[in-house]
Amino acid sequence: MTDGLEFTRDGEVAWLTLARPGKHNAISHAMWLGVARAAAEVERDPALTALVLTGAGGHFSAGADISEFGALRSSADGAARYDEAIEGAVRALTGMRKPTVAMIRGNCIGGGCQLSVACDFRFAAADARFGITPAKLGIVYDFASTRQLVGLIGPAHARYFLLSGLLIDAARAREIGLVNEVPADLEAYTREFLATLGSRSQYSVRGMNRIIEKILDGQAESDAEVDRIRLGALHGEDYAEGVAAFLERRTPKFPYR
Repeated sequence: MTDGLEFTRDGEVAWLTLARPGKHNAISHAMWLGVARAAAEVERDPALTALVLTGAGGHFSAGADISEFGALRSSADGAARYDEAIEGAVRALTGMRKPTVAMIRGNCIGGGCQLSVACDFRFAAADARFGITPAKLGIVYDFASTRQLVGLIGPAHARYFLLSGLLIDAARAREIGLVNEVPADLEAYTREFLATLGSRSQYSVRGMNRIIEKILDGQAESDAEVDRIRLGALHGEDYAEGVAAFLERRTPKFPYR
């Protein structure tokens, strides 16, 4: 695995940890590339049902490693290559059909917040702080991540974030929809939620996740892929098991993996 990233498996769940605590888990160019590789590995591994992204130590991430910018973003071509790595990590996470969860403590700023927004769910500790700070560096946030942010929290809050670069706390993040929950015990809550996801039909979970992604990309109507997903459910083993379990008043054991 890439320096600065730790990839582990815990049962059916993969954990990807941003692991540079001495630099508040600042994300290097190599780490951006590593996030994309880890997401692809989780997607193709039938033994895994979900991915958790978190940070080592007391913080999620302070953002991209700005100390690299002089060497890697000093020219237009260099900046374009660097941005390709960031956008590749974001696309890899948002393109996953298996659920992704950002488990957040401390600072979740800039590129760190960008990664969290690319996940399906965000759970945060009470001490978490959020901000997206391109205006402090003379950078314009990329289109896909801006669209994700606007879709998540709306244009007014997205403008507040992007234009001011100010930070908000976890309670405010929960109010505006940036964070799903701020539980008293972050890790216990995250693990319980993952167990819930794992108990559901994985065909349903991944199919609906794909449809949501298409809606967020601007698709307004069903298409052939959506029809195939829904028809596949009707003819699938999970549907038969789900109905049988309901009628027999027992917990379903969905076979699809």
